[in-house]
Amino acid sequence: MPKGPGGLDLNMLMAQAKKLQKELKKVQEEAAKETVDVTVGGGMVSVKASGEGKITEIKISKEIVNPEDIEMLQDLILSGVNEALRKAKEMVQEKMSGVAGGMGLGGLSNLI
Repeated sequence: MPKGPGGLDLNMLMAQAKKLQKELKKVQEEAAKETVDVTVGGGMVSVKASGEGKITEIKISKEIVNPEDIEMLQDLILSGVNEALRKAKEMVQEKMSGVAGGMGLGGLSNLI
């Protein structure tokens, strides 16, 4: 068996890398199907985002629509979208770090 620096078994390392790659792909595919929901403005605006980082739904309550204050509605939508995308990214990172941590590669989650 070929040994690398420090006496590492390179075949074993390559097998672990392939297994990790396969597991990460599986987790990414599963996370892409999941969604996160965010509400802002006391529930007046809700945003749903997928694990792929795509906005899948925006709901706006009729009560918040005021032609005299469009800026507030725009701010709420922007806030909701940004928070939904942040939560979706966080969800995926948690799932990915679980795979990396389970394989003894906890530090790898910082790279994801």
